[in-house]
Amino acid sequence: MTSRGAGTAFSRKNYRLSTEPEKSKVTGIVNSRLLNDYLHRVFTNADGNQPAAAYRKHLTFQNLQEHLDRLLAEESGSEDSRDQVAEGRLGPSTVVLDHTSGFEGLLLVDDDLLGVIGHSNFGSIRATTCVYKGKWIYEVLISSQGLMQIGWCTLNCRFNQEEGVGDTPDSYAYDGNRVRKWNVTTTNYGKSWAAGDIVSCLIDLDEGTIAFCLNGISLGTAFDNITRGAGMAYFPAISLSFKESVAFNFGSRPLRYPVEGYRPLQDPPVADLVKARKLLGYLKNVIHIGIDVTEGKLVEKDTSMWQLQGEPTVLITLAHIFNYFSPLMCKVYLVEDVLMTFLLSILERGGAVEAHPLIQQLLDLMWLLMEEYEVHECLKQLLMSLLRAYRFSPIIPDLGLQIHYLRLTIAVLKHEKSRKYLLSNVLFDVLRSVVFFYIKSPLRVEEAGLQELIPTTWWPNRFTKEGKESKEVKEESAEERLRRRAYERGCQRLKKRIEVVEGLQVQILKLLLNNEDRGGGEASRYIFLNKFRKFLQENASNRGNLTVLCPPEYMVCFLHRLIAALRFFWDGHKAKTPAALSSEEAYVPPQLFYNGKVDYFDLQRLGGLLSHLKKTLKDDLAAKANVLIDPAELQAVTMDDLDEDEESATSAAQSQRPSAALAIGGALARPGWLSSPTLGRANRFLSTAAVSLMNPRRPLGTLEKIKVRTLSVEQRTEEDIEGSHGNEGLLLGRPPEEPDQPITENSLLEILDGIVMMYNLSVHQQLGKMVGVSDDVNEYAMALKDTEEKISRCPKRRRDIHEELLKSQKVFSEKLNHLSRRLAWINVTIYSKEKMQDVYWLLRVCIRTIEHGDRTGSLFAFMPEFYLSVAMNSYSALKNYFSPVNSMEELPGYEETLMRLAAILAKHFADSRIVGTDIRDSLMQALASYVCYPHSLRAVERIPEEQRISMMKNLLAPYEQRPWAQTNWILVRLWRGCGFGYRYTRLPHLLKTKPEDASLPSLQRDLSVASFQKPCPSTLLQQHMADLLRSDRDLAPSFLNSVLNQLNWAFSEFIGMIQEIQQAAERLERNFVDSRQLKVCATCFDLSVSLLRVLEMTVTLAPEIFLDWNRPSSELLLRRLAQLLNQVLNRVTAERNLFDRVVNLRLPGLESVDHYPILVAVTGILVRLLVDTDVQGAERATAVLLADPCFQLRSIQYLLGHAEPSALAAAAPATDKRHFSLHTCKCQHCVGSWAVLITRPRLPWWDRDAGVCIPCDMSQPSSAWGQASMAPTLSPSSGTWDGAVFSACFWQQFCPFVVPSARLAASSMGIPVPATRVSVLAGPQGSHSPHAHPVCPHRHRVHQCRGAGEGGQDAEPPE
Repeated sequence: MTSRGAGTAFSRKNYRLSTEPEKSKVTGIVNSRLLNDYLHRVFTNADGNQPAAAYRKHLTFQNLQEHLDRLLAEESGSEDSRDQVAEGRLGPSTVVLDHTSGFEGLLLVDDDLLGVIGHSNFGSIRATTCVYKGKWIYEVLISSQGLMQIGWCTLNCRFNQEEGVGDTPDSYAYDGNRVRKWNVTTTNYGKSWAAGDIVSCLIDLDEGTIAFCLNGISLGTAFDNITRGAGMAYFPAISLSFKESVAFNFGSRPLRYPVEGYRPLQDPPVADLVKARKLLGYLKNVIHIGIDVTEGKLVEKDTSMWQLQGEPTVLITLAHIFNYFSPLMCKVYLVEDVLMTFLLSILERGGAVEAHPLIQQLLDLMWLLMEEYEVHECLKQLLMSLLRAYRFSPIIPDLGLQIHYLRLTIAVLKHEKSRKYLLSNVLFDVLRSVVFFYIKSPLRVEEAGLQELIPTTWWPNRFTKEGKESKEVKEESAEERLRRRAYERGCQRLKKRIEVVEGLQVQILKLLLNNEDRGGGEASRYIFLNKFRKFLQENASNRGNLTVLCPPEYMVCFLHRLIAALRFFWDGHKAKTPAALSSEEAYVPPQLFYNGKVDYFDLQRLGGLLSHLKKTLKDDLAAKANVLIDPAELQAVTMDDLDEDEESATSAAQSQRPSAALAIGGALARPGWLSSPTLGRANRFLSTAAVSLMNPRRPLGTLEKIKVRTLSVEQRTEEDIEGSHGNEGLLLGRPPEEPDQPITENSLLEILDGIVMMYNLSVHQQLGKMVGVSDDVNEYAMALKDTEEKISRCPKRRRDIHEELLKSQKVFSEKLNHLSRRLAWINVTIYSKEKMQDVYWLLRVCIRTIEHGDRTGSLFAFMPEFYLSVAMNSYSALKNYFSPVNSMEELPGYEETLMRLAAILAKHFADSRIVGTDIRDSLMQALASYVCYPHSLRAVERIPEEQRISMMKNLLAPYEQRPWAQTNWILVRLWRGCGFGYRYTRLPHLLKTKPEDASLPSLQRDLSVASFQKPCPSTLLQQHMADLLRSDRDLAPSFLNSVLNQLNWAFSEFIGMIQEIQQAAERLERNFVDSRQLKVCATCFDLSVSLLRVLEMTVTLAPEIFLDWNRPSSELLLRRLAQLLNQVLNRVTAERNLFDRVVNLRLPGLESVDHYPILVAVTGILVRLLVDTDVQGAERATAVLLADPCFQLRSIQYLLGHAEPSALAAAAPATDKRHFSLHTCKCQHCVGSWAVLITRPRLPWWDRDAGVCIPCDMSQPSSAWGQASMAPTLSPSSGTWDGAVFSACFWQQFCPFVVPSARLAASSMGIPVPATRVSVLAGPQGSHSPHAHPVCPHRHRVHQCRGAGEGGQDAEPPE
């Protein structure tokens, strides 16, 4: 190697000076005496002392190499005499996992044969070396905290997919997942482990014991009196379940937690270690000692500010040192133990990283004096050691260890040449550098020091027994206030310490995103950009392969750090270019989606496949974006898609085809995320069944040809991204709708696009997952509160119960203390205000991007689907995951953002440019969730009127050929709160049950939660609906016919299913109804009810559609409606019918199936048709209802609370059959008010157990119903008052027409007509009023009655 430093040329292996005459030609070479003193000061003896000048050999550069050889030989010789072959060990000196025959099951093993991932039910593997005598130790680095058994086994142990290490004789294991130890039987032992922990496995074959340590803390002796003797030798071994992963350290690297008296299975390189330490000492001497040429003496120098400064004497001295030191720095043990320790010691003096330029000087020396391959290997091993140390360092209160390793990582990456090499070849190719941006959450808060940081715990106490947030604002006691404030102060202390780590992580990314270091090649940002894109491709193209995917917890932290670094450079560019946009206005321009400059892999576009869009929209691309597509390329793309399909089919076929069993698994290049502590990417696949599960994917390239050349990710340069000389780079093909304004640097736009993709891949999923800790706190808080209430009520004489309750209270309190501290950590690292602002910023970026893309017309179809997904999911996260710690309402521009998102949902849920079924369903679900909350519904009402009307018109499109259930649900939510008995939050008969919280995807979970929200109808959107139905004579019939068709189908399916359920229940043998069948049955019932509510909404808003027979389809629609209503009533109201029997079974899964919801929906329609209309309309509706062959008067009697005469005669009077009168109620609402007598009620209109009428408990007076037309009260039992008034008003309107007509119709069909009983209206204090009901909008004759009250008789209506 030829040095370029100080103007001196010399060979790598020969550093002697040429001749004495040539010496004067080289400046800076000191005289012989001074050089001799200098070299003796640098190269001291082993004891550190220098011999007297008279006895020491004169040193020059000519004999320096010989002197160094002698010094190093003395040291290594003394050590070699002590390095004897270790007794008690059998096997290779380099200990690795036995990938040839020592495994069972399917496993993925790293190339270094030290990391392993389980790929089957319970795979096992052992090491290549065993021990039979002495004390031995090895370490296991836990990468995932799942089911694993780690320990020792003998050669005779035979494992399978069910039994692993510890399940057979002579095998012993520790399981930190279940906190147990295993040796055929199992008992409790140790502590639970977490990802990032280190387990030390110790065996003492002299005493016959096995013990384990967790992060250097002994867990005690696990086993004693283990089997020993002839033929007994123990191998390190592990069994692990699917996707669990660990990495072993048998001694190839320094043990993190060595134990005195125990030896690692692999001996450390003692001779090389001594030599490296000696050479490092010489290097330190060179740094400490300076030469004053003018004074002719040696001086001490400040090491922190040391620089080479072109001194040939110092340079040649260093060259001699590196001649021996360089080969040693290629070994991982020496790099970690010697080099990394030395570099860390430089930074221990404190101060900023910039205050320690010595590390930069040392890296310059390495690149100058070491062979290139040696520098590469040294830097790779150094970064591997740093990443391993960072990831597996225990959490301490000040996070000092993590800060220490991050600072050194920054110092190394500050060196430009080292940074570019590491970016190009190591950080994303060999290592998983994303780990540097992760802050792990401590599972054991005591060891993490959170008790010192947060000494006082607190948790919110505002939840009801159902787990919902209480609406009542309770005054906080003084003690609770003090606890809360102390807890918040502790959280702030924790936040400040974590912010230090986050700041260092952002600094790393700022170095990687530097675009001004163009010396010696392209800038770091463009190297990072290409690697980042490949990283995204791996995670997007391998969604089903967990071993390849970046863990979502890493992605969350990486996303937030990348956003911070991106906005830093974005705003920095804005400061330099005032015309550019600030980061607050950031968006991704639409041309990135179709000009082929950015590879979106195989991700779905809004308009379908990219190849299809290129063919169908090629003319639009040419006209709008000036982008030309070569016809030959279209053919190539089509053939490429076919080849890819064939390849995937072949891969699937091979993965399912079994082959002969082999003893050794094939070695495949496998990216692996979970295994080794460095998260290396190349692994071997081991299988005792030799089943190949992986086929390498053909690399994806950018195939489209545009007006300028397009390159693959690997071939792109800075010019291809940023553009120059008329080339717009990534912004090629700007559509005319896009403003001609600079946004920012093109490279930042692509990073922003990648950030949005990252959120879609796994970040949102992880945000929802971590909410579980908050849910656990709520559950334990409710349990503690319930226990304390029981303690207060416990009788003093029951000391036994009292003691048990106190024990439970203690357990709950301890668990809450633990969870509240862990929750504080999670709130700081994941749900802090700053993290919420990042997600909110991302939401606004997506909204602006969608708006700009929408303006391009047909080219909007090129946008990837994930932009719409991220817009919906990020809003869901802000609304559901970050509260109550932070409130979305506090974010700037919150109202405007809600409105803009509402406009997107309203416009695009039925956008013909969007063809993907999944994304259309997601848009529909998001809109359905949006209209369930008052604040978001008001945002929908604030969008432009044209968009609102268009949205309602799309909702009223025929239900066929589209996901009509969600559409119907949206209309129901717009109506809920205005319908008959429809203000309840939950069904009355389910009030005492706890709602089930199913683990659903985000949007579906939003709908599940939204279904329990307080009704918030929209009169504005209802008015739009009414106007559309009235004005468009074709829209109303098509919409209503489709609703009636779906109602007919849903209710028929429901009846058919309950018949099957009833038949299964009546069989003598024990039958279990499939839970899936029950769920489908309940779904059909709910659909029937919601369809009836939409019909009620339509009849109320536009009754003329049914009653104005001047319309061509009105009479037909009314007859179809009457037919379906009669069918529903007949099925539900018949005595001891199928519906009754199934409801009485009370099957889990059918809780929502009951009389109330469906009957009040039918009643609401009847009220609108027969009561709340003009005389002519009521006559027409009555005539159609009676003319229907399915009409049965007993169904109407059932609604009114009347029993059939036959049933009354056959059955003895019972408590639930007695007449009920509001006159018997002694409450202020009933006294002096008009009341309704209801006989034998069937609906839950009163509280029989309490003996009080439910209307008396209503918060509003009885006249509210009349004042608000048909609007019921807020009470879940509002059907009571509605039903009572309906009983009066219905008969007033119905009797003049029903009774004579019904009797005539029944007589003509041969049906006996019993005497009809009706409800009676009573005046104040029981007097009988001949006038109409005061809340009835009509004034008809009221039937006279004989009397009212408890046990009174009802009057028969006149013939």
